[in-house]
Amino acid sequence: MSRHSKEPTEAELLQGTLDMLILKVVALRPIHGYAIVQRLRHISKEALLVRQGSLYPALYRLERRGWVKANWKQTERGRQAKFYRLTPSGRDQLDVETSGWKRLCDAIALVLETAE
Repeated sequence: MSRHSKEPTEAELLQGTLDMLILKVVALRPIHGYAIVQRLRHISKEALLVRQGSLYPALYRLERRGWVKANWKQTERGRQAKFYRLTPSGRDQLDVETSGWKRLCDAIALVLETAE
C-alpha cells in the first residue's frame, strides 16, 4: 500500500488528543468506558476507533490528575460499570486543550492554504 492511500492509524489520529476527546465526551454527561468508545465512534462517523487498551490507561491518567471522577453505577443493561464525570479542574483542562487544538488547526490551515 502506498503512503498516500494509507488510512491513518489510531496512534496517528489520536496522538496528543485522546485526553481532550475523552474529556469532551465525559463533559456531555456521566458515562462509562465502553460508552465513551461508542460515543467517539458515533460522533466521528466511524473515523475515531479507540481501543480499550488506549482508553483505560487514559481514563486512569485523567482520574489521577483529578480531571475526572469515577463512581460505580448500574448500566442500562443492569451491569455494574465505572461511570466517569468531569471535575471543575477537568473542565478547565478541556478549555485549555480545546483552545490549543484550535490554534494548532488554524496554523496548519494557514500552511496548507499557502500558494506555492
